Amino acid sequence: MSKPIRKLTVKEKHEYARYRALVKERMPKSRTLLRCVLAFVTGGAICCLGQFTGDVGELYLGVSPELRGSFVSVVLIGIAALLTGFGVYDKIGRIAGAGSVVPITGFSNSVVAPAMEHRSEGIVMGVCAQLFSIAGPVLVYGITSSVIIGIIAWAAGALGLS
Repeated sequence: MSKPIRKLTVKEKHEYARYRALVKERMPKSRTLLRCVLAFVTGGAICCLGQFTGDVGELYLGVSPELRGSFVSVVLIGIAALLTGFGVYDKIGRIAGAGSVVPITGFSNSVVAPAMEHRSEGIVMGVCAQLFSIAGPVLVYGITSSVIIGIIAWAAGALGLS
């Protein structure tokens, strides 16, 4: 049997109201909408940069339409790695949040940042050992889940369910 909840006294109610007012006064204002807009704009800007890179590659550098996606990926990964090396990508990430993490540039940042952080420990034990400390689990789970989905799709096709 549960214990009945006792009623608060007038003094306790007043104290609780003061506490709630203090919490409301000191609690930081929510900036969720602003952060969502910044993430959207930044992610969109990265995608526009990718589109522009593909167009330039195709029109001026002779990149074939079949290789366009690979070309764009390599260029964006390189730009993000350079920006991470110069400390700019972290500033973008603080402003943009998920808008800078979700695209392929976020993957590049997650590989380069730990390697740079541990470079003082040497090439092998520092850079190489820490290279995939953040991106590694993402790769493992991504590859594993894609293999599982592939097996499910194959089984569904073999059973005539697709």
